[in-house]
Amino acid sequence: MRSTLIAAIIAIMACCVSCSDKEHAAAPAIDNRDTLPILQSVGVSTLISDSGVIKYKIISEDWFIYDKRTPSYWAFEKGMFIEQFDDNFHVTAFITCDTAYYYDTKRLWELRGRVFVKNQKGETFRTSLLFWDQAEHEIYSDKYMEVKGETQELSGYNFRSDERMTKYIIHGSKGAFPVNKEERNVTPKPDPKKLQEFADTTKKDTTANNTNAKTGINNRNANKHKFNNAKRTTPLKAEKFKPATLK
Repeated sequence: MRSTLIAAIIAIMACCVSCSDKEHAAAPAIDNRDTLPILQSVGVSTLISDSGVIKYKIISEDWFIYDKRTPSYWAFEKGMFIEQFDDNFHVTAFITCDTAYYYDTKRLWELRGRVFVKNQKGETFRTSLLFWDQAEHEIYSDKYMEVKGETQELSGYNFRSDERMTKYIIHGSKGAFPVNKEERNVTPKPDPKKLQEFADTTKKDTTANNTNAKTGINNRNANKHKFNNAKRTTPLKAEKFKPATLK
């Protein structure tokens, strides 16, 4: 009986020692949570509204929200696909990129990697960095940008556009603007109305110049006539000849 009691006490002490070892092996609590996301989602497909109206659809493999970072942001590390809608829920543009960050306090998107945009006109835009400022309703980039459409091709830097990517400016740009073969072979012809207007204007100017010329000739003749009359009525006085005297 005594040996059984001693064995039981030894077993309890061993259990307490093992429990205390496990407690010491536990990791300390994390006080600073700025390195951890408050939300982590996989296989994301969500709709985002602006002023109560659905404007965008986002599809991504992962979605992390870092609310304790400065500034706070959303991260889409494995790429993202965005569709933009108008008020009638029609797709006006779509965007794809390798990595995306959304700074919620600034309402600013930062798209990186292979950024591709297609607008409602069918024009495509390619760059490595693109910013989308939803507060100012503009899209811009200082990186190299290529724009391709049905009738033109442009490339350059310092790109700036509206949110629908239909009104844009590229500085230091170069490109090609094709001309149709029919337009290239057509000989330009003057507009008859423009020719008539030009002829009327030229006729008026010629008439006015002739009138001014006649007026000037008449004035000169009148002045010449006055001078001749004055010459006849005013005789010249003859000076007497005085011989020189020798000293």
